Amino acid sequence: MSTTLNTEPGTPEHTRLATGEDIGAWETIRRGIRHSPELVEGVGWTLTLAVLASVGQVVVPIAVQQTVDKGLRGSGGPDPTFTTWLALASAVAIVVTSWASYAMTARLFSSAERGLATLRVKAFRHVHDLPLLTQNTERRGALVSRVTSDVDQVSQFLVFGGLIFVVSIGQMLIATVVMVFYSWQLALVVWICFAPLFLSLRYFQRKLAAAYGTVRRQVGVLLSAVSEPVVGAAVVKSYAIEARTQERIDTAIDTHKTASTRAQGFTAFSFSLGGISAGIANAGVLIVGIWLGQGFAWGEGITAGEVLAFAFLVTLFVGPVQMGTQILTDAQNAIAGWRRVIGILDTPADLLDPGPDGQSLPKGAIDVRFDGVSFAYPGGPAVLSDIDLEIPAGQRVAVVGETGSGKSTIAKLLTRLMDPGRGRVLLDGIDLREIAEGALRRSVVLVPQEGFLFDDTLAANVRYGRLGATEAEISEAARTIGLGDWLAGLPEGVETRVGQRGEALSTGERQLVALLRAQLADPDLLVLDEATSAVDPELETRIGRALERLMSGRTSVTIAHRLSTAEAADVVVVVDRGRIVQHGPHDELVRQADTPYARLHASWVAQHGR
Repeated sequence: MSTTLNTEPGTPEHTRLATGEDIGAWETIRRGIRHSPELVEGVGWTLTLAVLASVGQVVVPIAVQQTVDKGLRGSGGPDPTFTTWLALASAVAIVVTSWASYAMTARLFSSAERGLATLRVKAFRHVHDLPLLTQNTERRGALVSRVTSDVDQVSQFLVFGGLIFVVSIGQMLIATVVMVFYSWQLALVVWICFAPLFLSLRYFQRKLAAAYGTVRRQVGVLLSAVSEPVVGAAVVKSYAIEARTQERIDTAIDTHKTASTRAQGFTAFSFSLGGISAGIANAGVLIVGIWLGQGFAWGEGITAGEVLAFAFLVTLFVGPVQMGTQILTDAQNAIAGWRRVIGILDTPADLLDPGPDGQSLPKGAIDVRFDGVSFAYPGGPAVLSDIDLEIPAGQRVAVVGETGSGKSTIAKLLTRLMDPGRGRVLLDGIDLREIAEGALRRSVVLVPQEGFLFDDTLAANVRYGRLGATEAEISEAARTIGLGDWLAGLPEGVETRVGQRGEALSTGERQLVALLRAQLADPDLLVLDEATSAVDPELETRIGRALERLMSGRTSVTIAHRLSTAEAADVVVVVDRGRIVQHGPHDELVRQADTPYARLHASWVAQHGR
């Protein structure tokens, strides 16, 4: 029977990774600061330094005006003393301004990097907390890009664009105030020339936000397209599909290029509009300034020093405005990346850890019970339906069935890589959802079909079973399961490097490392997804002996692909189309004619000549 997944906490209602695209720009910044409070630590002092740095920008225009109007063209003729003191005062002001700019920059760099480090750590940790289904339905490159390049875009903007933005706003305001002081008419001319640009900023902001949102998504697609053929290089070469692989990469690159070109097109247009506005403003100031100087326009005249000062002030105003178009581009790129990172943090971690309030399991073999368990993957039919199963402590159970029958799903539910849609999985009578994550991982260990190995030494990989294990403890664990001679025969012993994904070892040797890791973890419940079909007979025998010793004194559940494993088990559980159809010892089940297990066993015997 089919089952409908509920939405109660802890159930596997699958959620795709949130995009964050429905969050507005200011809301993105607000929430980003909430996730990275270091960004605004000491912001008052930083803004004070920014104001001081901005005020210092008008020192030169004022000094020029005073020098011309009073030092050179004063009523008593040139005044060298006044000019000298004014130059010294200006020099001191410039030094103070430079120090303020340096201090502000250092504070912005420090707070930005600390805040974004926090954001990166939170995002990376949350990826590991996401449901296994969510991780498996997302491109690995897309996940990596959210934690790396997307955060880098935010970092680049906050460290550089944010700095320029703070200084530029202050510089524009102060320049406007001084311009109005010298000539409100010329200040009005400047603002009228830039009015079209200011009025169009909202339009460009929307266009840039959409364009750079597409760019950030295509970065993830591009990373996936490039990384997968690198990891699967052996398959690419073995089947001579280099041309097809390159075509896929070329398509991803071309799509990214198209998205980036479109986004840069909006940037170029807005930057050009800023340049045009700046040119018109300079021309307008020159023409109206001459009129004012000659008394041809409204208001009082303007001195030569004030005209020169105004020319400097217009430059101080125009520069930040033109730079603002680039800041707008960087801001939209950064906000698009920020949204995607927040999207990770917004995606619910369905496998909730009860933490300190969770229960622990006593040391010793564990009894297992599936109580009315049903499960379905998103959008699909039921994989398991009404599973009821009891496994006494210390029993060895083999779960068998045709491919797609649901037996591997049982292993995932038993190790809480997923939660059932209905029913409960209980260990020693405790619902898995009520057991603290740390306690569960100490008591239950899954040995998957392909134990993942990291590019490090064998010892480092084995220590994932128990991080504080010494080399002597690793050697003792190897001897316990009969792998001491194999370990001693490796080129560097436990310090042998296994290569990326364990490629320096054979398939069987990687399985031995996984078994050694499990022995070091010393679990009370061992769940194995058996995979020995790709190893030679001698290594298969070694793996079998290691498994026999590893399972001794523990409850074990093996997803059996070889029925010789089922023959050695205490109990065989036969799964067919998501239901348990048989349950009992091998000898008893194999005598039951025309049953799923009898047919499986007969087929396996015929295939292996037994």
